[in-house]
Amino acid sequence: MNRPFSFVAGFAACVSLLVLIAATQSPTRAIPDRDVYYPGSEDLAPDEMRIVALGTGMPSVRPKQAAACWLVELGNGDKFLFDIGSGCHERLAAQKIPYDYLNKIFIGHLHVDHMGDLPSVWLGGTVMNRLVPLRIWGPSGGTPELGTAHAMDLMKQMYAWDIGTRSGVIDFRGGALEVHEFAFDGVNEVIFEENGVVVRSIPAVHGLDGAVSFILEWNGLKFVYGSDTIPNKWYIEHAKGADVAVHECFLPATLLVTKQGFAPQEALMVGTQGHTSPEQFGKVMSLVKPRLAIGYHFYNDYDTEPEVRKRARKTYDGPLALALDYMVFNVTKDDIRIRMSAIDEEVWPSPPLKKKIAPDTGSAIAFSEFTISGALGFPEIVQPLFDEINEKYGTKAEPIFKK
Repeated sequence: MNRPFSFVAGFAACVSLLVLIAATQSPTRAIPDRDVYYPGSEDLAPDEMRIVALGTGMPSVRPKQAAACWLVELGNGDKFLFDIGSGCHERLAAQKIPYDYLNKIFIGHLHVDHMGDLPSVWLGGTVMNRLVPLRIWGPSGGTPELGTAHAMDLMKQMYAWDIGTRSGVIDFRGGALEVHEFAFDGVNEVIFEENGVVVRSIPAVHGLDGAVSFILEWNGLKFVYGSDTIPNKWYIEHAKGADVAVHECFLPATLLVTKQGFAPQEALMVGTQGHTSPEQFGKVMSLVKPRLAIGYHFYNDYDTEPEVRKRARKTYDGPLALALDYMVFNVTKDDIRIRMSAIDEEVWPSPPLKKKIAPDTGSAIAFSEFTISGALGFPEIVQPLFDEINEKYGTKAEPIFKK
């Protein structure tokens, strides 16, 4: 007797809710409470943290997923990048954030899938209107030549040609690098403290000595980013109380064999001893007990996600998200909202945040006489272009090649 009544009552309640929603929508006004994040269209509240997954995939990038990269935006205006893996620069550009705000990068270790797009963000950013130095934090290694500082010195040497082509042609203030190397074996050591934000590092177990995880705390909110690591005591101890805890959750060995073509022994070693299997990930999160656990670092597809989730659920029954590129998490003390970000494929860089200055032409590397002898300046075409810009903007630029 109660079932028909309950069904009718429930149906009536649903109809009433739909009528209420319809009544609040207008044919000429924006849809309220959209479940998609549109970059650049929403304010960030003073007490709010927004986390955007920009790279969540495997070491080899693919169109659907870049390698490791996480953006953290805070209500005080600060923005942080944790890892800057291969392929993530495209996703970062889609967030429509001025590059001057994207000048703090924390690198968990020196694998290419965690720092492969650093040169692109560094030097590409100079033509995307970044006019402040790029600041980099990364761990030492077991020996000096395996540390972040040495890697950055070599990077500058590697890109000497690129630097030489830009420094005398554009406002190259954004080409400066500030490198902060810290001890990889520091346990919960403060490596950054500015504007009410504290970032600490803890050791990680991955690859070689010189891998770390990060903890960001601000305004009573705590974000933990594991980068790459197998389960370890430092993460479990210091990630406790996190609002959001990100930890790798690699493909299970079975899928590494069937989908990736690994040999069985290779799959076990990579999937459990170099990376963290879903079952290991779940165990870690059952001990940490964050408000939200986020697993990443696997190809997240219709046929892999259910298997990863099922295995993680063997050891963890708390709040869980398995990350995809462009997944967005808005975090306050009262709520964690999860959405996907819209993608503007025709995004342009934001205008500069300060007035540009004339390039230092004295730092330009001169062409050889041989190269100059082959240049066709077409002055009858080029000089009117210079005249047009000089007249419009009050400048006195002259072409390099005049013959």
